[in-house]
Amino acid sequence: MRGPGGWWRRKSTPEKVETYTRWSFHSFAVIEFFFVGITAVAPLGERLGGLVLLLVGVHAVVCFATVSRALDWTRGRRPQPVRLLWTLAAVTAAVAFATIGIAERGPDHESVGTAAGAVSGVVLIFGPGIIALGVRSRRWAFGIAGAFAMGACLVLFALGTSALAAILTAVMVLSGGVFLAFAAVFSVWLLNAVYEIDEARENRARLAVAEERLRFGRDLHDVMGRNLAVIALKSELAVQLAQRGRPEAVAQMVEVQRLAQESQREVREVVRGYREADLASELAGAQGVLAAAGIACEVSGRTPVGLPPGVQSALGWVVREAATNVLRHGDARRCGVRLRMSEGRVVLSVENDGVTEAGGGSSGSSGPSGSGLAGLRERLAEIDGTLAAGPVGKGLFRLTAEVPLPSEPAPSETIAAVRTVSEVTS
Repeated sequence: MRGPGGWWRRKSTPEKVETYTRWSFHSFAVIEFFFVGITAVAPLGERLGGLVLLLVGVHAVVCFATVSRALDWTRGRRPQPVRLLWTLAAVTAAVAFATIGIAERGPDHESVGTAAGAVSGVVLIFGPGIIALGVRSRRWAFGIAGAFAMGACLVLFALGTSALAAILTAVMVLSGGVFLAFAAVFSVWLLNAVYEIDEARENRARLAVAEERLRFGRDLHDVMGRNLAVIALKSELAVQLAQRGRPEAVAQMVEVQRLAQESQREVREVVRGYREADLASELAGAQGVLAAAGIACEVSGRTPVGLPPGVQSALGWVVREAATNVLRHGDARRCGVRLRMSEGRVVLSVENDGVTEAGGGSSGSSGPSGSGLAGLRERLAEIDGTLAAGPVGKGLFRLTAEVPLPSEPAPSETIAAVRTVSEVTS
């Protein structure tokens, strides 16, 4: 899949949420360095500004590493980064308190105090927020923000700042830190919830397959169990009769042959019933599966009631294959299914959005020549049906199946056929 957005389209929904969460918190480190650290160089001067920029850069790098390790820990890929969390806390405290000291005891310029104060405030807010990603308890996450706010207040008191200014600064740091900590806790909860929902969806699909296998096995056992037991008993009896030279052995083997042929016929019926697809059930199933995947599916047009069984089975397979391919490929958000009658033909169309530039991600799994569509064409060809598939607009894909309805005999032809049968039977 080519194009700048190909790597994003290849990701599953949970992977997209994880990537978004990861880079959202990485962006805090980028913002801190470029929009806070670099902008503080000019008002602080070359030497002092360079020192502050170095401190902010170290803090940004530690924040960047902590985000990666903490999110990996929440997904169970790495152990909890305890040392890295303590390192970030220590670096946050050092950078924040150093810039507070510069703001209070540095060069007597208003611009110096403003720039250094902004750096300390941002560091004290971003640090606890990112640390919250790596702790499991919400109380600890919010408590860390409160601890840094209290520490800032005490440092300002020690440097001789007025009580009102120190308290206001602590309140602002506490508000920003708690807000960012809440965003971190919520983001981790949302990420885990998305992965759990995706896993539950996969488990439900596996359970559905297992349930269908059990049903088929149960039906096959019901059909074959009794017949095989009777065949085994009669075969054993025929062997014993043959060893004694009794003519009844032939009759027993004839009965065994009859039971074997009957079992073969019943197995074929079970397999035929297992392989046939009911159109109404497939439409309802497609709506449920697509809705569970977050894809809105709308079914419109004629109801499938009254269609011949062969037509329903063929169109049911079309719906099943189309829904499967919408789930497997692309990033669809809407899917429409329409069933209509047109000049003695049944027309089923499935249209979905989210088609990629390469043509995948649609009702046609592998494009117009894909193996899934080839199988559908073979099924439809058995009842003189046709299948067309391809893009119909920007990001849209449409699959259309047309099946002719068997023509009903005219009344005169029906009467003539009845008379012919009556003459033959008489």
